[in-house]
Amino acid sequence: MIFTTKAEYGVRLLVELGRHGAEQPVSLKAIAAAEGLPLAYLERIVALLKKAELVESTRGAHGGYRLTRDPADVHMDEVIIALEGAVAPMTCFVDDTDSPRVLCSHEADSGQGCATKLLWMRVQGGVMEKLSQTTLAELVAFASREPITRHDRETLTSGG
Repeated sequence: MIFTTKAEYGVRLLVELGRHGAEQPVSLKAIAAAEGLPLAYLERIVALLKKAELVESTRGAHGGYRLTRDPADVHMDEVIIALEGAVAPMTCFVDDTDSPRVLCSHEADSGQGCATKLLWMRVQGGVMEKLSQTTLAELVAFASREPITRHDRETLTSGG
């Protein structure tokens, strides 16, 4: 399963907002410059995040965007669904909007789906589980860590 740049850029945008905290809104122009992302594309992405109530905007000279919740309360499964829609490992899977599961479109053919349905359901379930276990706060902390130097790496691997 391949996520699009909407997911990548959207998560990067949220991490940047998380790094700035909730006090001061951050402009998309500043985020685009900091992350090397196209501003016009970020405008479309932030609209999806705003619709999902993950970010809010403030107008004016000091306006911009900020998170609506603490980064520890933002889970990546809701972010990816807001940006990409249903997560499906194969194109034959279709979104079942009445429940959070993904269905095989081959069920209409034989009533059971294809022989690999169990495998793709497990793949989809595993991906969603890992996304739901990952918070924006973890990504912000990971992005804020100091790079490991060659000396640090040698020290870590030598045990001393």
